[in-house]
Amino acid sequence: MFRFADPLYLLLLIPLAALAAWLWRSRPSAPLLFSAGARLPQNRTTWRTLFLPLSPLLFLLGLGAIIIALARPQSFLQRTLKNTEAIAIQMVVDCSGSMEALDFSTRDEMKSRLTVVKETFARFIGRRTGDLIGLITFAGYASTRAPLTLDHPALLHVLNGVEVPQGVFDSAGRILNEEEMLTAIGDGLATACARLEKTPQVKSRIVVLLSDGESNTGLIKPPQAIEIAKTLGIKVYTIGIGTTGQAPFKVRDAFGRNAIQYGQVRIDEDLLRRIAQDTGGTYFNVQDPQGLDRALTGIDKLEKTTIDSTVFNHYRECMAPFLAAGLLLLAAACGLQVALRGEVI
Repeated sequence: MFRFADPLYLLLLIPLAALAAWLWRSRPSAPLLFSAGARLPQNRTTWRTLFLPLSPLLFLLGLGAIIIALARPQSFLQRTLKNTEAIAIQMVVDCSGSMEALDFSTRDEMKSRLTVVKETFARFIGRRTGDLIGLITFAGYASTRAPLTLDHPALLHVLNGVEVPQGVFDSAGRILNEEEMLTAIGDGLATACARLEKTPQVKSRIVVLLSDGESNTGLIKPPQAIEIAKTLGIKVYTIGIGTTGQAPFKVRDAFGRNAIQYGQVRIDEDLLRRIAQDTGGTYFNVQDPQGLDRALTGIDKLEKTTIDSTVFNHYRECMAPFLAAGLLLLAAACGLQVALRGEVI
C-alpha cells in the first residue's frame, strides 16, 4: 500500500496550481489582425518558438515533484490482526562440549551432533509456521537466545549462530572457562519455564529439551525445575542424543592438522525420561539424524489453540525518486530558459 507520512506539505500544491493558472492566463494573446497580411514576412517556426512554452511547464512539474517529496511518500505493509492456530514452544538445546561429537556424520559429510540438531530444528520450525517459538541454549549456563516469536526467519538466523563454547587456556595450559564446558539441564529447563510463564494467552505451552549429557552443574537442580514445570502446567518433551560410550571428535594434532580422536560421552537417560514422564511429555532417544527427525515429527502432532497475532507495519521511503526528478526538472527549466532568452526564470 501507499501513503504520505507528512501530507500537510501537499497543501503547497494549491499555490502551485494558482501559479500555473496565472501563467496560463498570461500567455501571449492572438496576433494582431492586419488586412495586408500577405505583405508581411512569412512566419517561420524555429526551435526557440517550439521550446519556449516548455520552460514554464518543466518549472511547474519540478516544483510539484519536490512538494510530493516533502510529503514523504511511503510504501508499507499494513498492520493487521489475525487469528492463528498455534502453541508456544520453547526449544532448549544443549551446546556443551560433547555436542561436538561426530557420531551423526554421514558418508558424504562430517557433521557434529550440534550441526545435525540445528538442521533438524530448522526443518521443525519450518513446519510450525503459526507457532510462537523461542530458543534457549545451555552448557554451564542457560542463555535466552530468542524470545517467543512468530518471526521465524529471525529465529532461524539466531539458531544458525549457536556454537559450542570453546576452551580458553592460560599460559600453563589450565582451562579458564571450565564451567562453560559443563551441563546445566536444570537451569535450561527453569529458564524455559520462566519464558513460557509470560504467555498467558496461549493455552498449550511446551518445552522441547534436547541434551546428550549428564546434569553436573547449575543453580537450579533438575528436580526443582521439574516441579516448576508441573506447577505451571508446562509439558516437556525430552530428546536424548546418542548413548553412553566412545564417540569421535575432531581435534588438531601436533602439526596443526585435523585428526579424529575418540572420547568418552555419557547421557543421563533416566533423568530425561523422568522429566518427560513427570510433566506429561514424551522421551525420545535418537542415535542418528533420521531418529531426531522422527522425534520432532512426533512432537509436530501436538494440540493447537487459537491466539491473536499482530503483524506490524514496515515502511519503505519513496521520496528519493520524486526529489531527484524535481531537481532535474528545475535544472532543465533553468537551462532551457537561459538557452532561449539568456535569462533565468
